[in-house]
Amino acid sequence: MQTITNPVMASDIREALILDREKTLENIYVNLYPVVLHYVRQRQGTAEDAQDLVQESVMLFYEKVMQQELELTSSATTYIMAVCKNRWRRELEKRNRQQELSPEISEQVGAEEQEEEPDHKLAAFVEQLGEKCSKVLVSFYYLGQRMEEIAEQLNYGTVRSATVQKYKCLERLRKSLAAYTINHFR
Repeated sequence: MQTITNPVMASDIREALILDREKTLENIYVNLYPVVLHYVRQRQGTAEDAQDLVQESVMLFYEKVMQQELELTSSATTYIMAVCKNRWRRELEKRNRQQELSPEISEQVGAEEQEEEPDHKLAAFVEQLGEKCSKVLVSFYYLGQRMEEIAEQLNYGTVRSATVQKYKCLERLRKSLAAYTINHFR
């Protein structure tokens, strides 16, 4: 692996990206991927997880450099590696939250689902909002995904667009539920 011994200024990287974006990003990726792969594999991840992590982190780095929002105090690879570590830590926390249901709780949930279902289920109201609203709300509130992920998955132009859409969907849901009390959902 090739490492950068002297920190390269963000402005220098920006110039390199302007001159030959593909080659510069490829060099960063090639140098960084083996390190991230090793890091992720040691922490319950796969090669695919490492690829996704590097791609997301390099793109975040690229955006910050191009928008001149970044002042490097270390090498680019050190900075991106720190981003990768933070993103992987968050991903593991999210995965652990999703797996924390103990067998006893899972059995209770299963037994409750077998009981007679009430006429008004919250999920039915969410589904009535349409596919995109449904996906936005479920992804954010139930799956705990970040708005950046949701924006990318649902092909919103910006994170702000996805956030505005989530707000609108939530307002529509609130209006449709306004006539009901919590007892309708028990």
